Amino acid sequence: MFTRKRSALFYLLPGLIGLTLFYIVPFIGGIYYSLTDGSYKNAFVGLQNYINIWKNEMFLLGLKNTLELSLICTPLVWALSFIVAVLLNRLKPGGSFFRNSILMPYLMPSSAMLLIWLVLFDYGGVINRLVTSLGFMRVSWLEGAALRVPVILMFVWKNLGFAVVIFLAALQSIPEPLYEYARLEGAGFFRQAFSITLPMVVPSAFLVFVLSWINAFKIFKEVYFIGGAYPDEAVYTLQNYMNNMFGKLNYQNVTTAAYSFAIIVFIIFGALFFMQKRLQDRLN
Repeated sequence: MFTRKRSALFYLLPGLIGLTLFYIVPFIGGIYYSLTDGSYKNAFVGLQNYINIWKNEMFLLGLKNTLELSLICTPLVWALSFIVAVLLNRLKPGGSFFRNSILMPYLMPSSAMLLIWLVLFDYGGVINRLVTSLGFMRVSWLEGAALRVPVILMFVWKNLGFAVVIFLAALQSIPEPLYEYARLEGAGFFRQAFSITLPMVVPSAFLVFVLSWINAFKIFKEVYFIGGAYPDEAVYTLQNYMNNMFGKLNYQNVTTAAYSFAIIVFIIFGALFFMQKRLQDRLN
């Protein structure tokens, strides 16, 4: 057993060295950097940078929008991926084509996706033609607060496939006799999905939720592609703020904002892990 563990450590060592050098060491070093004034003397100022940034209106706006967008996108991806995975799991003979197709947006380059979205949501694009055919006025989807709609839809479309694959892997481990018994008792599709399937895939469902939320915190890429560096206030994210501060060489603000956000993320995910543990104990 000891020899097996030693051989595993040998294979893990290159990755651990890279993780330490490029992630852990810079993360720890950045904490000290966020406590200095950024001058040529690099004087220690304690928590003053954190006090200043939490008084900054643009930082607070970016943080609020980031949390709001993540609270919209994460449940959408989670719920839709679960439903799609359940449906695909029923398509045993011809389901491979749909399973492969749904992963395509995740594998597509972001620039290609951007072009598709600009064509779809242009003022004279496909979506507005659909809107006018239904008797409504055209909407400037790529301007103002309406920009949230294409950003959210783009995020969901891109990240849905990866979440579906995780759910499908968990669904295939559920014993088929459970569904047969439920059908004999008269349970319909949605009753089976939420009474049998979902409780059986709680760990995978939690993993999908966490990964979706992590990806939702990185929604800046979609916002930046469509709205630019200074988009409308409704979609101005925390990453927009940090990117703009980096462009102005204000590294103290960048690191302080990053660590402030990291603390919030740790608190959120700590609460999620606690809720998942309680839910598993209740189901068991």
